[in-house]
Amino acid sequence: MHQKRSKYHSPDMPLIVTLGVLIVLGLIVLSSAGTAVGYQKFNDSYYFAKHQILFGLLPGLALLFIFARINYQIWKKFILPLLAVSILLLVIVFIPGVGVQYGTAKSWINMGGFSFQPAELVKLTFLLYLATWLEKRGTFGVKDLYSGFLPFVFLIGIISVLMLLQPDMGTLSIIIFMCIAVYFASGAKFKHVFFLFLAGASSIYLLIINSAYRAARLTTFLHPELDPQGIGYHINQAFLAIGSGGFWGRGFGHSRQKFQYLPEATGDSIFAIYAEELGFILCIFLLALFIFLMYRGLIIAKHSIDQFGRLVATGIVSWLVFQAFFNIASMSGLLPMTGIPLPFISYGGSALAVTMMAMGILINISKQTKMLK
Repeated sequence: MHQKRSKYHSPDMPLIVTLGVLIVLGLIVLSSAGTAVGYQKFNDSYYFAKHQILFGLLPGLALLFIFARINYQIWKKFILPLLAVSILLLVIVFIPGVGVQYGTAKSWINMGGFSFQPAELVKLTFLLYLATWLEKRGTFGVKDLYSGFLPFVFLIGIISVLMLLQPDMGTLSIIIFMCIAVYFASGAKFKHVFFLFLAGASSIYLLIINSAYRAARLTTFLHPELDPQGIGYHINQAFLAIGSGGFWGRGFGHSRQKFQYLPEATGDSIFAIYAEELGFILCIFLLALFIFLMYRGLIIAKHSIDQFGRLVATGIVSWLVFQAFFNIASMSGLLPMTGIPLPFISYGGSALAVTMMAMGILINISKQTKMLK
């Protein structure tokens, strides 16, 4: 048999255009959502937008162009040390004076005034490692209980322990959903995938009943009206923002909830500000962008020249779309609040840079597909 040889062609332009629209839309929304808190904390209404450009967009664009030009298959050679470094970063967050706690999670590293969230990098490096590992197993190995399923569970378990120690349930849930999607796409048995869902649901239940904080979040999700000035304050303010936006929105820049009413207006709650200012129609537009991103990513995966590219493409779009819908669903009261940011829209330089790095890899995969329509 002749070995498959990659042949470059033009990248997937619909994917690139969709990415560009999401990034520009995110900066526009952030420039409005952060005005009140930016002025209050830093005496600069556009502080968050400026920092997003400086520490997220600019390095992200550099990483996007670099990774779009590097043959994605080369990452199989370096993925083990890359994964080891990213796991080491997860451990470093527990070092006093280096690790920084925001809210209830100690998931940031602060060195010389520069903040970075290692979990964002782990999403990508663990995906690349998992895709490499599954490709080596082959179809038969993936389906086997002892060479496929149990080692897969062990790999997820290592990451899960480190994430739960922070604790960062939101990011962990995204990683697990991404891993299950990749595992299923690799040809795993349906009963193994189904068992993973049952095990995941049981684990989440045990974590909730053994944590007063998580139990309170679940109670708020089921009965948001019980304590509107206490534990239910956040979701009720989100409901007010989304509801007051109506069909057409209050108009760009005219949000009321961003004036110290809605917590995390530039972060996890930015969708509520988006809905308040731009309304239902543009919320549907945002959802359509993520759905189309998933569609193009799966088309790229389908026509990839190898299993590694197929699994990486599937994992990247699964990660971004799962995260987007988790965020939107939690802000809309369809899921408990998890503290998951909205990709490309929420404030966070390290998250945007890593996400654009992942999109660079996806673009490179699209340049080597057998056929795209």
